Amino acid sequence: MTHGPGQALVLGGARSGKSGFAETLVIESGVQPLYVATARTSDDQEMADRILHHRHRRGDGWSTIEEPVRLSELLEREAAENKAILVDCLTLWVTNLMLEGQDVEARCDELVGRLKGLPGRIVLVSNEVGMGIVPENRMAREFRDYAGRLHQKMGAVVDEVYFVAAGLPLKLKG
Repeated sequence: MTHGPGQALVLGGARSGKSGFAETLVIESGVQPLYVATARTSDDQEMADRILHHRHRRGDGWSTIEEPVRLSELLEREAAENKAILVDCLTLWVTNLMLEGQDVEARCDELVGRLKGLPGRIVLVSNEVGMGIVPENRMAREFRDYAGRLHQKMGAVVDEVYFVAAGLPLKLKG
């Protein structure tokens, strides 16, 4: 299964296999892989363990940059024809924006707008959070809504969209 250059959005639930599939898309591009981590480890041991697991799975051939907030700027700076970038993940990025009190809609629009003209392979991973029950608190509902609108906007501009469930990718676009 060969995938051409361009941009892809990989959606799925927790532990669906979306990150592993996204890594495959990047590796199959045949160019230098760059992993962009949006997670903040701080004092969260469970998150630190997840990050370590992902690093171990990827192996030594990857460069890694941690960027929890300034994702648009990083992609603008790093995107190149000879590079494949994996962003994991957009939902953690949205969470970081919310926690910093940033204008989430504006930052999402900025990311979508910048993404259109960037060179090279860019694969963006995100959790599909809108398939469950309506959250009981306002912040969780706002998060779900921000993520859902971002996914729709991304889906409109990227070349490929995949949904991963049970480790199996379903191609929705491209």
